[in-house]
Amino acid sequence: MRGSRYPGGEWDPLVELHGLWTPGLADRYLPIPGMPPVKYECQDGRLLVSRCEGADTVHAADELREILKPNAKSLGGGAYTTLSIQLSPKSWTQPDFAVLREPARGREWIPATRALLVGECLSPFSGVADRIDKPAMCAEAGIEYFMRVEVSYAKKYAEVVLLRLGDHGGYEVHAKALAGDTFETREPFPLRFDPTELLED
Repeated sequence: MRGSRYPGGEWDPLVELHGLWTPGLADRYLPIPGMPPVKYECQDGRLLVSRCEGADTVHAADELREILKPNAKSLGGGAYTTLSIQLSPKSWTQPDFAVLREPARGREWIPATRALLVGECLSPFSGVADRIDKPAMCAEAGIEYFMRVEVSYAKKYAEVVLLRLGDHGGYEVHAKALAGDTFETREPFPLRFDPTELLED
Protein backbone atom coordinates (compact mmCIF):
# COMPACT_ATOMS: atom_id res chain seq x y z
CA MET A 1 0.00 0.00 0.00
CA ARG A 2 1.26 3.51 -0.71
CA GLY A 3 1.33 5.73 2.35
CA SER A 4 1.10 9.51 2.33
CA ARG A 5 2.12 12.01 4.95
CA TYR A 6 -0.55 14.02 6.70
CA PRO A 7 -0.35 16.92 9.15
CA GLY A 8 0.31 15.58 12.64
CA GLY A 9 -1.38 16.78 15.75
CA GLU A 10 -5.09 16.79 16.40
CA TRP A 11 -6.22 14.78 13.33
CA ASP A 12 -5.69 11.03 13.69
CA PRO A 13 -6.83 8.77 10.82
CA LEU A 14 -7.14 5.77 13.16
CA VAL A 15 -9.81 7.69 15.07
CA GLU A 16 -11.38 9.92 12.43
CA LEU A 17 -11.76 7.16 9.82
CA HIS A 18 -12.98 4.41 12.16
CA GLY A 19 -15.68 2.46 10.33
CA LEU A 20 -14.98 4.27 7.06
CA TRP A 21 -11.84 2.59 5.79
CA THR A 22 -11.69 1.54 2.13
CA PRO A 23 -8.76 0.57 -0.12
CA GLY A 24 -8.75 4.14 -1.44
CA LEU A 25 -8.30 5.56 2.04
CA ALA A 26 -5.68 2.92 2.81
CA ASP A 27 -3.68 4.01 -0.25
CA ARG A 28 -3.86 7.59 0.99
CA TYR A 29 -3.16 7.23 4.71
CA LEU A 30 -1.32 3.92 5.30
CA PRO A 31 1.14 3.15 6.67
CA ILE A 32 0.65 5.47 9.65
CA PRO A 33 3.82 7.60 10.04
CA GLY A 34 5.75 6.84 13.20
CA MET A 35 4.19 3.45 13.86
CA PRO A 36 6.35 0.30 13.97
CA PRO A 37 5.94 -2.25 11.13
CA VAL A 38 2.43 -3.73 11.43
CA LYS A 39 -0.14 -5.53 9.29
CA TYR A 40 -3.17 -3.47 8.27
CA GLU A 41 -6.42 -5.32 7.55
CA CYS A 42 -10.02 -4.17 7.55
CA GLN A 43 -13.45 -5.57 8.43
CA ASP A 44 -16.55 -3.58 7.48
CA GLY A 45 -14.62 -0.31 7.47
CA ARG A 46 -12.91 -0.98 10.82
CA LEU A 47 -9.14 -1.05 10.54
CA LEU A 48 -7.45 -4.04 12.21
CA VAL A 49 -3.82 -3.50 13.17
CA SER A 50 -1.63 -6.42 14.25
CA ARG A 51 2.09 -6.71 14.87
CA CYS A 52 4.32 -8.42 12.35
CA GLU A 53 4.84 -12.16 12.68
CA GLY A 54 7.78 -13.89 14.35
CA ALA A 55 10.54 -15.81 12.61
CA ASP A 56 8.70 -19.16 12.98
CA THR A 57 5.66 -18.05 11.02
CA VAL A 58 7.60 -16.01 8.46
CA HIS A 59 9.75 -19.05 7.65
CA ALA A 60 6.71 -21.33 7.43
CA ALA A 61 4.94 -18.94 5.05
CA ASP A 62 8.03 -18.74 2.84
CA GLU A 63 8.34 -22.54 2.75
CA LEU A 64 4.66 -22.95 1.92
CA ARG A 65 4.95 -20.49 -0.94
CA GLU A 66 7.72 -22.64 -2.42
CA ILE A 67 5.60 -25.79 -1.98
CA LEU A 68 2.53 -24.15 -3.54
CA LYS A 69 4.29 -22.26 -6.33
CA PRO A 70 4.64 -25.05 -8.96
CA ASN A 71 1.03 -26.14 -8.43
CA ALA A 72 -0.22 -22.58 -8.72
CA LYS A 73 1.74 -22.03 -11.94
CA SER A 74 0.37 -25.27 -13.40
CA LEU A 75 -3.11 -23.76 -13.07
CA GLY A 76 -2.02 -20.53 -14.72
CA GLY A 77 -1.82 -18.62 -11.45
CA GLY A 78 0.78 -17.79 -8.82
CA ALA A 79 1.70 -18.26 -5.16
CA TYR A 80 2.49 -15.22 -3.00
CA THR A 81 3.11 -14.03 0.53
CA THR A 82 1.29 -11.05 2.08
CA LEU A 83 -1.00 -9.72 -0.62
CA SER A 84 -3.87 -7.29 -0.02
CA ILE A 85 -7.02 -9.20 -1.00
CA GLN A 86 -10.21 -7.16 -1.19
CA LEU A 87 -13.12 -9.12 0.25
CA SER A 88 -15.78 -6.41 -0.12
CA PRO A 89 -15.87 -2.63 -0.72
CA LYS A 90 -14.90 -2.00 2.94
CA SER A 91 -13.06 -5.19 3.92
CA TRP A 92 -9.67 -6.64 3.04
CA THR A 93 -7.20 -9.16 4.39
CA GLN A 94 -3.46 -9.66 4.08
CA PRO A 95 -2.99 -13.43 4.34
CA ASP A 96 0.45 -14.84 5.11
CA PHE A 97 0.34 -16.73 1.81
CA ALA A 98 -2.09 -17.10 -1.07
CA VAL A 99 -2.64 -18.87 -4.38
CA LEU A 100 -4.22 -16.79 -7.12
CA ARG A 101 -6.06 -18.08 -10.17
CA GLU A 102 -3.96 -15.77 -12.35
CA PRO A 103 -0.69 -13.88 -11.76
CA ALA A 104 -0.92 -10.67 -9.72
CA ARG A 105 1.29 -8.78 -12.19
CA GLY A 106 1.94 -5.87 -9.85
CA ARG A 107 -1.64 -5.32 -8.68
CA GLU A 108 -1.83 -3.76 -5.21
CA TRP A 109 -5.40 -4.90 -4.52
CA ILE A 110 -6.50 -8.40 -5.50
CA PRO A 111 -10.24 -9.11 -5.85
CA ALA A 112 -11.39 -12.10 -3.78
CA THR A 113 -12.68 -13.74 -6.96
CA ARG A 114 -9.06 -14.18 -8.10
CA ALA A 115 -7.99 -16.00 -4.92
CA LEU A 116 -8.19 -19.78 -4.96
CA LEU A 117 -6.56 -20.35 -1.56
CA VAL A 118 -5.51 -18.06 1.26
CA GLY A 119 -3.62 -19.08 4.38
CA GLU A 120 -2.57 -17.90 7.80
CA CYS A 121 0.28 -18.98 10.03
CA LEU A 122 -1.14 -18.67 13.53
CA SER A 123 0.74 -16.64 16.10
CA PRO A 124 0.14 -15.77 19.77
CA PHE A 125 -0.78 -12.25 18.64
CA SER A 126 -3.49 -13.14 16.14
CA GLY A 127 -4.73 -16.65 16.96
CA VAL A 128 -8.41 -15.76 17.48
CA ALA A 129 -8.55 -13.63 14.34
CA ASP A 130 -6.78 -16.28 12.26
CA ARG A 131 -8.94 -19.14 13.59
CA ILE A 132 -12.35 -17.46 13.53
CA ASP A 133 -12.61 -13.95 12.08
CA LYS A 134 -10.52 -14.22 8.93
CA PRO A 135 -11.89 -17.61 7.82
CA ALA A 136 -15.41 -16.25 8.26
CA MET A 137 -14.60 -13.18 6.17
CA CYS A 138 -12.93 -15.23 3.44
CA ALA A 139 -15.78 -17.75 3.35
CA GLU A 140 -18.32 -14.94 3.02
CA ALA A 141 -16.28 -13.57 0.11
CA GLY A 142 -16.45 -17.00 -1.58
CA ILE A 143 -12.76 -17.97 -1.43
CA GLU A 144 -12.87 -21.72 -1.90
CA TYR A 145 -9.91 -22.80 0.27
CA PHE A 146 -8.39 -21.56 3.53
CA MET A 147 -5.22 -23.10 4.97
CA ARG A 148 -4.41 -22.74 8.66
CA VAL A 149 -0.85 -23.41 9.80
CA GLU A 150 0.58 -23.52 13.30
CA VAL A 151 4.29 -23.88 13.92
CA SER A 152 6.67 -23.68 16.88
CA TYR A 153 10.38 -24.09 16.31
CA ALA A 154 11.02 -24.35 20.07
CA LYS A 155 8.51 -27.21 20.45
CA LYS A 156 9.29 -28.80 17.05
CA TYR A 157 5.55 -28.59 16.40
CA ALA A 158 3.81 -28.09 13.08
CA GLU A 159 0.20 -28.56 11.99
CA VAL A 160 -1.43 -27.90 8.63
CA VAL A 161 -5.21 -27.79 8.22
CA LEU A 162 -6.87 -27.24 4.83
CA LEU A 163 -10.45 -25.98 4.95
CA ARG A 164 -12.82 -26.11 1.99
CA LEU A 165 -15.93 -24.02 1.43
CA GLY A 166 -18.99 -26.17 2.08
CA ASP A 167 -22.50 -26.12 0.68
CA HIS A 168 -23.76 -24.02 3.61
CA GLY A 169 -21.29 -21.17 3.11
CA GLY A 170 -18.79 -22.03 5.85
CA TYR A 171 -15.48 -23.87 5.79
CA GLU A 172 -15.16 -27.59 6.52
CA VAL A 173 -11.97 -29.54 7.24
CA HIS A 174 -10.72 -31.08 4.00
CA ALA A 175 -7.28 -32.38 5.05
CA LYS A 176 -4.89 -32.03 7.98
CA ALA A 177 -1.67 -33.42 9.42
CA LEU A 178 0.84 -32.92 12.24
CA ALA A 179 4.62 -32.89 12.05
CA GLY A 180 5.88 -36.41 11.35
CA ASP A 181 2.75 -37.32 9.40
CA THR A 182 1.93 -36.71 5.73
CA PHE A 183 -0.32 -33.88 4.66
CA GLU A 184 -1.99 -35.00 1.44
CA THR A 185 -4.75 -33.67 -0.77
CA ARG A 186 -5.74 -33.74 -4.43
CA GLU A 187 -7.81 -30.56 -4.28
CA PRO A 188 -7.41 -27.78 -5.23
CA PHE A 189 -4.27 -29.44 -6.64
CA PRO A 190 -2.11 -32.41 -5.59
CA LEU A 191 -0.05 -31.73 -2.46
CA ARG A 192 1.96 -34.14 -0.37
CA PHE A 193 4.45 -33.09 2.31
CA ASP A 194 5.40 -33.50 5.96
CA PRO A 195 4.53 -30.38 8.02
CA THR A 196 7.98 -30.75 9.58
CA GLU A 197 9.27 -29.20 6.34
CA LEU A 198 7.84 -25.89 7.55
CA LEU A 199 10.23 -25.77 10.52
CA GLU A 200 13.61 -24.15 10.09
CA ASP A 201 16.55 -26.58 10.31
